[in-house]
Amino acid sequence: MSKYIKTIVMAAVAVLAVAFPFYTGAYPQSIAQSVLTYMILAVSWDMLLRTGQISFGIAGFFGIGSYAAVLSMLYLNLPPMLTILIGGIIAGAIAGLLGIAVLRLRGMYFAIVTLAVAEIFRIIMTNLKGFTGGPEGELLPQLIFQGNPYLTYYLMFGMAVLTIIISEIFLRSRVHYALTAIRNDEIVARSSGVNIFKYLVIIFIVTSVIQGMTGGINAQTYGFVTPESSFSLDYTLLPLAMALLGGIYGTMGPVVGALLLGIVSEYLKLYIPYGHLVIYGIIVVIVILYMPQGIVGLAARIRKAGARNE
Repeated sequence: MSKYIKTIVMAAVAVLAVAFPFYTGAYPQSIAQSVLTYMILAVSWDMLLRTGQISFGIAGFFGIGSYAAVLSMLYLNLPPMLTILIGGIIAGAIAGLLGIAVLRLRGMYFAIVTLAVAEIFRIIMTNLKGFTGGPEGELLPQLIFQGNPYLTYYLMFGMAVLTIIISEIFLRSRVHYALTAIRNDEIVARSSGVNIFKYLVIIFIVTSVIQGMTGGINAQTYGFVTPESSFSLDYTLLPLAMALLGGIYGTMGPVVGALLLGIVSEYLKLYIPYGHLVIYGIIVVIVILYMPQGIVGLAARIRKAGARNE
């Protein structure tokens, strides 16, 4: 997608997103906030994927941020906005420690470890009943902004804008070339002076902070956390499916995929409450087999083919 088309599309989406709450009711706003949540997670997942590392730990860091935000408010009586930042910091700190240990793994080994870590933290939160509330979780005494739907929507929208800006900075800086070199050929990247391990750890921490803060915002918006909801597999599978559907290795792909699949997912949850994850899996398989570059990549190929025929 050309730079100008990409800019126009991004600007149009931003204008619609800002105006959206003023022309809709509470339920559409709730769906839009859910879409924004998954969009943030999809973009952050893609940012790490650009290194060639596939992570299945999105739900883990999202859940860590959720619990950190709620527990720091309950036990330390901190302001809600500060607890969201704490959620991101704790998720990033855990990612840093974990990254030092596991980022030397590649491919499915790294993916399996991240999935296992997410499950480990879910089990820990379930069993620390005296501290985390156990399987029942914890409730907040009040919602952020006293539950004002407009302010909570714009808080998540602001987080989405911040995530997109960070993603674009990575794409337009020297970091992009380093990540691409790592993904394509680590031997060549190392011989070119790229510190592979440093970049992997930095990206892993940054994406985990984003996921943790998103979890914190989500928890402060709905006012509760439980192991099953905060570490739900939805927060891993749906962002992954969105990024693959829209197109990977860029910002536009996950955004487009989130807008399309995010709306569809809400209806799937209503009509197939226990089978919607299967639909996500089918979408991933179809995209990988028949549209590996996603919708954005397909549109780019069609545009190039049309330009050659002119």
